Amino acid sequence: MSVAQVSKIVLITLLATAVGHAQAPVFETNAHKIRIVTIADGLSDAWSLAFLPNGDMLVTERTGGLRLIKGGVLQPEPIAGVPEVRYRNHGGMLDIALHPRFAENNLVYLTYSKPKDKSATTALWRARFDGTKLVDGKDIFVADAWTTSDVNFGSRMTFDRAGLLYMTIGERNFPFPQNQGMSAQDLDTHMGKILRLRDDGSVPPDNPFVNRPGHKPEIFSYGHRNPQGITIHPETGEVWASEHGPLGGDEVNILLPGRNYGWPLITYGRGYDGKIITEDTKREGMEQPRFYWVPSIGITNLLFYTGDRFPMWRGQLLVAGHGAMQVQRVRLEGRGTNERELIVTNVLRRRFRDLRQGPDGLLYLVTSDREGQPKTGAVLRIEPAD
Repeated sequence: MSVAQVSKIVLITLLATAVGHAQAPVFETNAHKIRIVTIADGLSDAWSLAFLPNGDMLVTERTGGLRLIKGGVLQPEPIAGVPEVRYRNHGGMLDIALHPRFAENNLVYLTYSKPKDKSATTALWRARFDGTKLVDGKDIFVADAWTTSDVNFGSRMTFDRAGLLYMTIGERNFPFPQNQGMSAQDLDTHMGKILRLRDDGSVPPDNPFVNRPGHKPEIFSYGHRNPQGITIHPETGEVWASEHGPLGGDEVNILLPGRNYGWPLITYGRGYDGKIITEDTKREGMEQPRFYWVPSIGITNLLFYTGDRFPMWRGQLLVAGHGAMQVQRVRLEGRGTNERELIVTNVLRRRFRDLRQGPDGLLYLVTSDREGQPKTGAVLRIEPAD
């Protein structure tokens, strides 16, 4: 199927005003009437969440905390045993994932900005959750992405069907200002890459650059700007990743081993100052995005909905936008035209950091702090209002 050109996008406009209770606004979408319920607030710059087998939630706070929502109630004290983070600009405590066999081994994975002197990089921490704290925690992978820049850490994770871990690393805006982001094209660094690891942080022997001099063996794909979303297609098993573009140029890509996704040599976006980064949107030997956005919505995570609570969305791709304060449904069907429906708009005035499907088939959003208002992060739930 061809790339969704912006001129062909049909925006199905949401009836943009909340019509329900102040604490649980109701929205009309094209397919479902939905209600947005606050599950927990007062979080400190919340970033991501994971569901425990009993439905409780672990939520990361970018300021360095890990919180437990137990029985629908945010517990007052952070969970002990987490690593020290560098909380600055984009950095801090970032993603969280549970081992596929968590019910047997209780292993939790965290990504975070690891400090060293005036530099930082993205690191992967693994520990065992005993129900109240993390124990036996340690770094199992530290990216070769050290720089004094505190932006574009990437840092989303997912496990595939074989139990291998995919981890995203942003290009760290390095080098800057000359050759901005060319680190994404350098195969001797982890900047601007998506990595493929075993569950202990070691390298799978069939990774595309294993045993190639000057190539990091952990790399699965490269040429990425700041990939902040990743998911597994529920039917094909393909790995899909979203890319937080500059001014325009957000992308969703289907990842293939060893492929180059082009940043910064090709892009549909411009610099934040409006200047052209490159005249090229295509080059031979570089992959095209499955979808792209102009203007950007600042995609932070994505998923394929597989539940029963929203039957008209089943099998559809949902994306959360940070900058545009939106959640969109991206229709995969159609004759070359892909429609995007605004499910949640910026009337909530919330920046969405994460989007997850719960074991109850409902959708959950993690929001960062409101601008200038510390400890105003929240976990929200999208539920049917019919």
